[in-house]
Amino acid sequence: MGSHPSECDIDEHPENRLGTAPPRTRAWRNGKVVAEGFPVPEISDYLERPDTVVWLDLTRPRHEDLRVVGDELGLDPVAVEDAVSRHERAKLDRYHGYAFLNVYVPHVNGGELALHELSAFIAERALVTVRQDSGIDIDALIGRWDQSPDTGLTEPTAAFLLYGMLDLVIDLQLAAVQALDDEADAVEDLVFGDAFPVKEIQRRSYRLRKNLAKMRRIALPMREVLNTLLRRDLRLVPAPLVPYFQDVYDHTLRVGEWTDALRDLVADLLDTRLALQSNRMNEVMKKVTSWAAIIAVPTAVTGFYGMNVPYPGFSRHDGFIAAAVIIVLCSTTLYVIFKVRDWL
Repeated sequence: MGSHPSECDIDEHPENRLGTAPPRTRAWRNGKVVAEGFPVPEISDYLERPDTVVWLDLTRPRHEDLRVVGDELGLDPVAVEDAVSRHERAKLDRYHGYAFLNVYVPHVNGGELALHELSAFIAERALVTVRQDSGIDIDALIGRWDQSPDTGLTEPTAAFLLYGMLDLVIDLQLAAVQALDDEADAVEDLVFGDAFPVKEIQRRSYRLRKNLAKMRRIALPMREVLNTLLRRDLRLVPAPLVPYFQDVYDHTLRVGEWTDALRDLVADLLDTRLALQSNRMNEVMKKVTSWAAIIAVPTAVTGFYGMNVPYPGFSRHDGFIAAAVIIVLCSTTLYVIFKVRDWL
């Protein structure tokens, strides 16, 4: 198996300086890596051999960079424009002799969801991956290909490379949904906790709903992508690899269903938060009203005895005692009644 090219090896070939990062190239023959780190203009030379599969990776390429690749592989200008443009929807477009794929790799860090765009040109024996940033670990993709030597590269087709890429993308989407699920559990603990921090619950709930909406936008189109790849009449996937793509499709369904379930859960949590907040407010109002009723007793009694007219016990010590006894008895009676009814 070939080793990754060093910076010196790359600098020896000026045509290798495509985009803002050096390109990665590989060639397989009969399931074995026969070349790695070769110049981009040599791709067509390798493709002239009927038993060779070629892969090229570009990071943040410019228009002129992709024109070089387009000349090597005969790519349509529209597809090249989609590869350079950012924020294209997840999709699979078919052209004469190849297909263009656009997917997103999510990453959750500190509750924030970041999306990394990944495009690919898929020919019969060539796969060109285009990354809009360095947030996608391309070495992890190479590791998947290297760990599955007996799965599909014994036949000269790029479908196995595509399977490894889609499998990695869906696994990362599942990991992102799991992280969002953990965030939903944290919000649930806040909602049902004794502290009940309203502002934090609102902030995290809004962020979670926003992240789930973004996740749903990239997950739902993946069903259509896999369905198109699995159509037998299009013959994009060889028969031996159909079960593997079917497994990826099942994981895609799981991502979509999990995301929808979390969206429903967050909506229920928000409704529960409002209900709990209303219940807490009712409890507070009951306590305030109960104490107000208790305090109203001495206010009423002292107000009565504060009249500037003669009354039983006026200007006598027994009148003060009578007023104090009335206040204590009535206040105590009200306190006991409210306590029994769980108003205090």
